[in-house]
Amino acid sequence: MQLETRLRLGQSAEVNRIFHLLVGLCLAMNWAQAAKAPRPNIIIAMADDMGWSDIGCYGGEIHTPRLDALADKGVRFTQFYNTGRCCPTRATLLTGVYAHQAGIGWMMSNQRLPGYKGDLGQNVRTIAEVLKTAGYATYMSGKWHVTPHVKPEGPKYNWPRQRGFDRFYGTIHGAGSFFDPNSLTRENTQVSPLTDKGYETDEYYYTDAISDHAVRYIKEHKSDDPFFIYVAYTAPHWPMHATEKEIAAYKGFYDKGWDAMRKERYARQLKMGLIDPKWKNSPRDGKATSWADAKNKEWELRLMETYAAMVTNMDAGMGRVVDALKATGQYDNTLILFLADNGGCAEGMGRRNGIQYRDKDPEQLKPMGKGDLQFDMIPRRTRDGRVVKQGTEVMTGGADTYHGYGLAWANASNTPFREYKHWVHEGGISSPLIAHWPKGIDAKRHGKLESQPGHLIDLMATCVELGGAKYPAKVGDTAIVPLQGTSLAPAFNGNDIGREAPIFWEHEGNRAMREGKWKLVAKGANGPWELYDIDADRTELNNLAEAEPERLAGMIKRWEVWAEKALAKPWPWGGNRNASFSKKQKFALRQGDHLPQESAPMVRGKAFTVEARVESGGKDGVIIAQGGTNHGWALHIWGGTLRFVTRHGGKLTMVADEKPFPKDSVVVFAELSKDGSVTLKIDGTVVARGKTLGALSDMPLDGLEVGEDRNGAVGRYSADTKFGGKVDAVKLQLIK
Repeated sequence: MQLETRLRLGQSAEVNRIFHLLVGLCLAMNWAQAAKAPRPNIIIAMADDMGWSDIGCYGGEIHTPRLDALADKGVRFTQFYNTGRCCPTRATLLTGVYAHQAGIGWMMSNQRLPGYKGDLGQNVRTIAEVLKTAGYATYMSGKWHVTPHVKPEGPKYNWPRQRGFDRFYGTIHGAGSFFDPNSLTRENTQVSPLTDKGYETDEYYYTDAISDHAVRYIKEHKSDDPFFIYVAYTAPHWPMHATEKEIAAYKGFYDKGWDAMRKERYARQLKMGLIDPKWKNSPRDGKATSWADAKNKEWELRLMETYAAMVTNMDAGMGRVVDALKATGQYDNTLILFLADNGGCAEGMGRRNGIQYRDKDPEQLKPMGKGDLQFDMIPRRTRDGRVVKQGTEVMTGGADTYHGYGLAWANASNTPFREYKHWVHEGGISSPLIAHWPKGIDAKRHGKLESQPGHLIDLMATCVELGGAKYPAKVGDTAIVPLQGTSLAPAFNGNDIGREAPIFWEHEGNRAMREGKWKLVAKGANGPWELYDIDADRTELNNLAEAEPERLAGMIKRWEVWAEKALAKPWPWGGNRNASFSKKQKFALRQGDHLPQESAPMVRGKAFTVEARVESGGKDGVIIAQGGTNHGWALHIWGGTLRFVTRHGGKLTMVADEKPFPKDSVVVFAELSKDGSVTLKIDGTVVARGKTLGALSDMPLDGLEVGEDRNGAVGRYSADTKFGGKVDAVKLQLIK
């Protein structure tokens, strides 16, 4: 205390030096003591599509008492980062290298580029594979989403059991109903939730199932060796599904709307010390209306009430995990890390006006067989036969609904930051990170905030250090990509983690780099670079690119060097690969054809026509599609009518015929003009006209298919479903 008093009085620079030396030695002793603890069990739990400010201990009003309790007796990182998207985050978390180095720079679609193969590489190791070599038992519960092979009969070389996990329960695919998830798998076998003998419950709900299996692994772990559990929740990713009881707990909770919610969260974050008063709350996103002007308020409130219920259910599940650790005497020496895979999601899933039915004959019940497997991300019907519905006249929450909570609520979820999932501004990549470990984190650090920047690449390094494992340079004849991160363990007790390299991002052409207090960031493959002083302006409102030209140029150069080394480049975005695109203007196609991106029509900025002979037989399906959920177009039959849809930067627009599509053979025709005008014809007669946002603003990634739409779906239909009708004599022509 005498030294502290003298420092406050400013008596001596030498005293100041000695004081900080002593503090450093004390912290080092604390860390050394923690490091002597037996190797801990490690649990990494991750939320899906959850904003930085959603849970209570990060300023949210959502009830998360169990996570808040972990934070109260642990450490919260205030500048922890993910990759901005689900697949790359999972690849990075699992391997400790950048997603591109693991082959998953984008989604589960092979772009025939080294960093964009869409399948977890064999030249990387998962945390489970590495910790197994150190004697750890390895378990996983939840969402996998790092391989395109999701079907039960497909290759399984990249399923969890083949990538180091001793036990697995969860989904191989990335999203689906919480009451009937697709690709639900126990070990290596896909199962129906109604006939799975390994998990029987009166009311199946996927988040509960994920939590319950994590609990089971803890209780059934009999070895003296430690365990690693990866708990990968799908909550609160769309669809907004929860039980009526859990939703009812939030009735009236959000009646003041998203503007008030953002202000209140910002005020709490300031009070909690999570954010610096210098950081202004970013303005409401310009694409969101004020709450006062919002339409369908009751519907919007129901979405947020359901979202909150999903987060609270996940929190309760984490509580059961903690209770299991205490009941088995493993609580004190278990490190729990809780985080999110990306920022809040602004995607407008199911937000069109009216009611849209996912199947024909909505008034009829058509139950699935109890043992039937669910293959659809968006089911056509519930297990008991009800048609799944979307639209603004459908109150969300039940198994027969399928919505996202939308941009305005996501804007509030990411308070105080800009942007969302998919972008690499702070709202897209900022994640909560709670670290809780009674034996390894000194009591003096309980409830403290840690401001050192961290990233998903650091989790493998943390596990390797604490688990006493050796990260391999080679496995057999295969060279393994070196670790890219640094252990976060010293930061648990206030020590410097010693990061030597900047942190980098790339996703869908969105780019960023964090070097000290400086952040370089850009939107889209061709967007201008921006520069921010994060210490002064973490909400990224004061672009310093013009004021700091030398710093800007130097950081851009370093980002480019990283992008090539880490396989982010060459990339499939923007105008960077024009030379490899097809130069053909006319295409003759037939059902079953698949043209990869480099062979598909180069539709960016082009008008085009497409014509095909179709015999539907009364069935819905894709006639022809090019692209996916970000950029693309599709001509298809849905709800018994002919439709033409486009995606521009994720925004979906549609032009549709109002009359039922003929069952017999007809010739269909569609034209997209450069100004976005669309004309639909059947047997030469115009059946619909409308307007989209214009010609495609970018070359779609997913290639072109006839009779199906593989990988990401352009429209609201399910991807990978083959059309049961006939498609023939397809002609596509680009118009200069």
